[in-house]
Amino acid sequence: MAALLLLVVAVAIAIVPWGGGAVAVAVAREVPVEYLYPPFNLTYFHFLDTNGVFLLSRNATFSAAVYNAGVDPSSDDNQSRFFFSVLHSASRTPVWTATAGTTILQSIVLSLTAQGLALSDPDPAADYAWSTPRLRAPVAALRLLDTGELALLDAANATLWSSFDRPTDTLLPAQPLLAGVLLTSPVSDQDLNPGAYRLMLTDTDALLQWATNNGSSFLTYWALSTDPNSVQDSNAAVHSMTANSSGLYLLAANGRDTVFRLRFPSPDANGDPCLLKLDSSGRLRALRLSTTSPRATLPTVWAAPTGGCDLPLPCRSLGLCTPGTNGSSCSCPDAFSTYSTGGCAPADGSALPLLADTCAPPPNFNYMTLGEGIGYFANKFASPDTSGEELPACRNLCSANCSCLGFFYRNSSKSCFLLNYRIGSLFRGDSDAAVGFIKTLPPASRRQGGGKGSSLSFITIVFGIALPTVAAVLIGFVVYVMWVKSRQASNKKKKKKKQGGSRSWFKLPMLSSQQASYASEEQQGEEDDGDGDGDEVLIPGLPARFTYAELEEATEGFKSQIGSGGFGCVYRGELTDPERSAVVAVKRMNNLGSQGRREFLTEMAVIGNAHHVNLVKLRGFCAEGARQLLVYEYMNRGSLDQCLFRAAAAPLEWPERMGVCVGAARGLAYLHAGCTRKILHCDVKPENILLDDRGGVKIADFGLAKLMSPEQSGLFTTMRGTRGYLAPEWLTNAPITDKADVYSFGMVLLEIVRGRKNCRSGKGSGGEASSDSDGYFPAMALELHEQGQYEAVVDQRLEGRADVAQVERVVRVALCCLHEDAALRPAMTTVSAMLDGSMEAGVPRTELLDYLRLYGRGLVDVRSGLHAAGKGGSDFTSGGAGSSSWSPTSCVSAQQLSGPR
Repeated sequence: MAALLLLVVAVAIAIVPWGGGAVAVAVAREVPVEYLYPPFNLTYFHFLDTNGVFLLSRNATFSAAVYNAGVDPSSDDNQSRFFFSVLHSASRTPVWTATAGTTILQSIVLSLTAQGLALSDPDPAADYAWSTPRLRAPVAALRLLDTGELALLDAANATLWSSFDRPTDTLLPAQPLLAGVLLTSPVSDQDLNPGAYRLMLTDTDALLQWATNNGSSFLTYWALSTDPNSVQDSNAAVHSMTANSSGLYLLAANGRDTVFRLRFPSPDANGDPCLLKLDSSGRLRALRLSTTSPRATLPTVWAAPTGGCDLPLPCRSLGLCTPGTNGSSCSCPDAFSTYSTGGCAPADGSALPLLADTCAPPPNFNYMTLGEGIGYFANKFASPDTSGEELPACRNLCSANCSCLGFFYRNSSKSCFLLNYRIGSLFRGDSDAAVGFIKTLPPASRRQGGGKGSSLSFITIVFGIALPTVAAVLIGFVVYVMWVKSRQASNKKKKKKKQGGSRSWFKLPMLSSQQASYASEEQQGEEDDGDGDGDEVLIPGLPARFTYAELEEATEGFKSQIGSGGFGCVYRGELTDPERSAVVAVKRMNNLGSQGRREFLTEMAVIGNAHHVNLVKLRGFCAEGARQLLVYEYMNRGSLDQCLFRAAAAPLEWPERMGVCVGAARGLAYLHAGCTRKILHCDVKPENILLDDRGGVKIADFGLAKLMSPEQSGLFTTMRGTRGYLAPEWLTNAPITDKADVYSFGMVLLEIVRGRKNCRSGKGSGGEASSDSDGYFPAMALELHEQGQYEAVVDQRLEGRADVAQVERVVRVALCCLHEDAALRPAMTTVSAMLDGSMEAGVPRTELLDYLRLYGRGLVDVRSGLHAAGKGGSDFTSGGAGSSSWSPTSCVSAQQLSGPR
């Protein structure tokens, strides 16, 4: 029991500020270290001399205290607030607090008894303000560890209760956050009771959410899976989350395998750990636990969301947040004016309804538009309440909903998003935003008291209500009959083109001109669509919609072509609209048959709903009959093949090549494992990897992508891809899975290392760099790997300027990707981890890669009927029968594989 004896330290504090400016002179006082034994009672004024501290951890890293949080500026009582908290001693930062209405007053007592911990009023009739739950055994001691954990122990030193199991707003380095357990923000820095924001860990993600209806309704405003710096390593269920000095991690049930990981941008040289703290604004921060500066604020090393305008309330309700280089600024939308208190109100004198007003008869609501280019934070993560219906249906849905205060409507996908219970801030500059409408009431429509205005005469009822209602019903009936007859007459004609009056568009009085033009465009597109597919395709969540005239003007008549692909050409353009001005790449789809239409819709659906820093962003689209165009963000260095293979271009230095390898791997890993449905790219090649001058690396061209659900077999009916990168299973009728992309990526890795195509003649035709006259490079790379001569693998133009250890890693990973048996290839999440160094590079099974040598010697499989020297040319000639299970598709003509591209 000697180890359990109280240790004491002398704590001398000269002058301690306390309460509303009073000063207390302190004297030396003994404070227990690590253990405290029952019975023990204290109030907030018992420990003025120790600044409220009544227990220290062994190394004094953490302390338990009655913490003075200060005066809440929003309160009128001008009284300091005190809480029972665990503090980081050096910075006095609360890391755990006994919450739920537990502000400590002078009469409240903190008690440690055999039954546990409790905050109570000495009055016997008073209830407990807070207490630990009923415990399975009597409490023998209270222990504070250097990890920050506060625990109640029984006589056998077993833990009966732990603060780590009931976190408040902080996650400490040694503390796992289990799925289903929440971090909850404080109300403010002075009020540590639970606030409106929470970090929720689900079995698939970590989410930041805002409570809009007293904790019964939540809106998501950040997800770890969509953060640009996050990487998904597996599809396992998330069990817990931890944070350390390097980043935060979502872990599987075994506690070792990562599902998601996010590295902090600035690692600490001293290796000081980080804690995660959810602050009162709703931002999740990683704070460095440095003990070098007592009483200094802990430095922030990472925060999410990064932008101030991505928070729910950076500018109060209906405030318009505009991001800037020196922080965000707040204003009101154009149709709103500023309250004297700082809020926003309709400029026309209308009133914003209270929640109680939305159900009060009569429902004479008006709707005021917020204008274009204004977005709402929750729409990035919310599913539409309805899809496929016109704007009036969305308006009526909000009018009939007592909790609805407004709505956003996206015309391109006919998606309706309702704003229920409470409206947060808005943000400016979202070119993909839907148009928002806020429910308003005339000033006289607010509930009034009794008197003459509260009763209606019989004449007013008859002539003011009954007759207009009967007239409206009769007119509606006549219009309905005429519409039915018109539709029946239209159906009898049996023509391919639809009649312009087959669909109606009802416009709100405040509907913007662009919204109305979208409606007419859809009708015109239906009239001009001659592909035989008259069914309208509705895809929720599509990006901004452009007219053909807008894109023709942006590209100056499609003058500057910067690339071409299988279904069209790509042009450089510049959007001049002040709300969405930017340099863009416009892909104009040509000669679309039924297959082309499917590819176009697939590309819109895939890119429009896949968001990752290593995926090219689809800014918008145009669909006017046969005119179908895609608008991408512009990557000013072009594609990887232009930077890698052209003789006139300066060679990419090795660090740039490693950046391309890692970035492209992360993009493909997100497609395979980070989306709701697995996405196969099916055409991984240097032409589809784009670069910019800021080091950006993005996967592009999803026209051949295949969406797959987990239960689908993965069989394709049409061969897809490009010669030189096709996996063996394409020619053996084997199931096509995401491992086909892994094979293609392995080929790309070897080309990045060597700086030339894997299979080509040595003439350097077409401006291609021709530093050597080697034949089939994968075979050469395999032999050099077996000999350990990795310096000989690298592009000779680098003249030795390459990290040999990194070259070895890339070559090993590439060869692992090229196993003929798809089951032996690693997943893209594993490939990404091996390339960025967070996982050891795999060892390829060289005995299973002999087929590469056969191709290198020009041997073929005569059973396949495909020759090594296809129409596209080859570095070797056919001759003799081969024993490989499939022919060398790396040099088969593209015409033989998939027709014209």
